[in-house]
Amino acid sequence: MSSVKPFASAAGSLRARIYSGLRTRGGHGPNPFTTPGHQERPNGYLFNRVPPPPGQSRKWEDWELPCYITSFFTIVILGVGLNAKPDLTLETWAHQEALKRLELESADAE
Repeated sequence: MSSVKPFASAAGSLRARIYSGLRTRGGHGPNPFTTPGHQERPNGYLFNRVPPPPGQSRKWEDWELPCYITSFFTIVILGVGLNAKPDLTLETWAHQEALKRLELESADAE
């Protein structure tokens, strides 16, 4: 059992060096994006946006309309394209070959 002890201690020291390096990487203290001065307090709404008053609609941002149009056309093109692709499976080919051979056998028999 004494031969296992050096491996265990080496693994422990290696693990300690890796974890200490992960803790100090970056060179500064806490993450600057989550410090209290840079993070708004959650208010319970989606994306932290307060809903508009009743009777007033939300104003779209400039990226929303192109994104929705592109998504719609992508779905349409993929739907049509994937439904119109040829059937190239092995089973379909084998079925067609079997039908051809049956036709040839029936023609030779007559």
